[in-house]
Amino acid sequence: MYCTECGEKLTLMFANGEGLVPYCKNCNEYRFAQFSTAVSMVVTNRSKDRILLARHKGQDDYILFAGYVKKGETAEKAVTREFKEETKLDVVKYRYMSSRYHEPKNVLMLGFAVMAEDGVPVLDEKEIEECKWFTFEEAATAIRKDSTAEAFLKSAVSEIKKL
Repeated sequence: MYCTECGEKLTLMFANGEGLVPYCKNCNEYRFAQFSTAVSMVVTNRSKDRILLARHKGQDDYILFAGYVKKGETAEKAVTREFKEETKLDVVKYRYMSSRYHEPKNVLMLGFAVMAEDGVPVLDEKEIEECKWFTFEEAATAIRKDSTAEAFLKSAVSEIKKL
């Protein structure tokens, strides 16, 4: 690991109350881990009986709609913007569910339950090859196994069924 300010090799040093933290001797500063933040959306229809999943270009499995939070943007704004960009549909309402660190891409994923307006999605064909509505059971079968998307889907469906 190297300092993001000066490029010096970092060493682990004890920080009071934090444990071992990367430290730059040149800058005389602790350098806490940096990672991107993204939103992940379990999208339902207004009747709350269908889940909209996407299949990206070159992929076999379906996943949740997701996107990065841009600098200066709130997670809530990212939810509405990303979903609109990818489907041309509006978000009717949303609710934050939970978060999960996604190590393969060094991203903190913020999971949201989203209700979309009724309509036919118009896809961003640069990213998404297909999207379609599934029953809860079909979505559980179609979603990428052992993924962050599957964990968020199971949690959201459990919450929806309680209501």
